[in-house]
Amino acid sequence: MGISAKQISSILNGYSIEVTPASAANVVNFRDHLSQGTTVNVTFLPGSKLKDTIDVSIRLNNEGFNPVPHIAARNFESEVELEMFLDHLTSKAGVSEVLVIAGGISKPLGPYADSLKILTSGLLEKYAIRKVGVAGHPEGSPDIGAGDIIKAIKDKNEWAKNTEIEVYIATQFCFEVDPIISWELKLRQDGNKLPIHVGLPGLATLKTLLKFAKMSGIGPSMRVLTRQSKNLAKLILVQEPDKIISELAYAKEQDPKSLISKVHFYPFGGLAKTATWVNRVLAGHITFDSKNSFKVRDKDS
Repeated sequence: MGISAKQISSILNGYSIEVTPASAANVVNFRDHLSQGTTVNVTFLPGSKLKDTIDVSIRLNNEGFNPVPHIAARNFESEVELEMFLDHLTSKAGVSEVLVIAGGISKPLGPYADSLKILTSGLLEKYAIRKVGVAGHPEGSPDIGAGDIIKAIKDKNEWAKNTEIEVYIATQFCFEVDPIISWELKLRQDGNKLPIHVGLPGLATLKTLLKFAKMSGIGPSMRVLTRQSKNLAKLILVQEPDKIISELAYAKEQDPKSLISKVHFYPFGGLAKTATWVNRVLAGHITFDSKNSFKVRDKDS
């Protein structure tokens, strides 16, 4: 495998990152870490307040970023509540892009049992949402059976054909390339046309993870992490996502028809550290090793 700085930049350009409302409170100014216009997802953990997501979205918009709030279907008690949420996001925070997910609770609080119910409600079009992310699960999900996952992607492709909204798939965080590549190819063979944004862990140490859990509310945040229990152990060991980025760039180069288009970082409270690392990679401050991967050079080297 041979990989170049150009290929690395290609997969990283236009990357997105996310924050929880709690971790956003610890960022003095997002401009200190992110380039203007960067897409920043705003999570909605179970038990969170809609106002917190709105407030962080407003702040991000004011600081010159593209806020992408999560819309967790099962957490809305009524259509009125969802409309109020969308109205505030679009009128006060300039939101034009959202990520629609089912949500982390097993029983819906209102009329929306899954993300498709939100997509087909007509409310996204009503509030002039122009771009929507939907969930993808390269390694499966503890909440959804394999057959239901396949059907969900087909249903979302069908919905995408009948709307002017731009639609893409955003995946859970992943550590290995082979499952991603196999999953993407299978989706394509099944008729998927939607571009894919691959979720990757940021530079999160065990200390960062525990700090994130404490800031976000230990219960909800740890549930988010442990939903991928086999990946949690890997997350503790992985220091930088250099290897998987190299392999993704190479795989994309080898298969021009691949629908993998971007990467999305889950920094788990370590936004500053992750953003600094990505910025140095994009600036070309890297060296390649014998394993066809790369390392970020120290600032003094």
